[in-house]
Amino acid sequence: MLVLAIDTALDACAACVLDTDAGRLIAHETLAMKRGHAEALMPLIARVIESADVAFAALDRIAATTGPGSFTGLRVGLSAARGIALAANKPAVGVTTLMAYAAPVVGENRCPPVISAIDARHDHVYFQAVSGDGSALIPPCVAPVEEALTAASRFGAPHLVGNAAKLLFDRWPANAPTPVAVDPQAAPDIAWVAWLAAAVSPDAAPPRPTYLRAPDARPAGDPLHKTAKPAAS
Repeated sequence: MLVLAIDTALDACAACVLDTDAGRLIAHETLAMKRGHAEALMPLIARVIESADVAFAALDRIAATTGPGSFTGLRVGLSAARGIALAANKPAVGVTTLMAYAAPVVGENRCPPVISAIDARHDHVYFQAVSGDGSALIPPCVAPVEEALTAASRFGAPHLVGNAAKLLFDRWPANAPTPVAVDPQAAPDIAWVAWLAAAVSPDAAPPRPTYLRAPDARPAGDPLHKTAKPAAS
């Protein structure tokens, strides 16, 4: 299977082509950036496709991260993935940033639980907890940092991942088991976005934004202006 994976949800613009039969990426590129994903993405995808030496029609699946993350950023990636999938007549799938962060650790079959955390601003984090085998302990949610720490620390010494991993570590309760590792990556590894996308069913992983709370600001006439859900960063 050939998978084109795209990530623009956080502080990177990334794409890769994964060949699952060969068990490796055949092309990839990642640019660190907080803004400008819309301008950077399509040229980046073109370079990756050229480097992979495959046609869009030869791809079997197109994937994009669905968030949580930047409202603008994740829409850029999802729109590109859906557009390419439509033009190539291939399925498009979505992968959450929280699971993409956790995947490399879960893939190592470690025993400690894995806490994925993304900065949601205003002293809140998006987070989830999975066991060492990947089964859910805490489903994706948004919460104040202190509540997240209370919830996450009850599973024993965890592996912290995500752009808010250090934030949690710096405020980790003194009476809780100390985290075994802290990986504060600015964005998930695009390779793991691709591997997760290859493993899911398109019917079960639609390329739609993962929203856990309402945006900070909306037009006054927006019907969701005063609601708390749904949404992302």
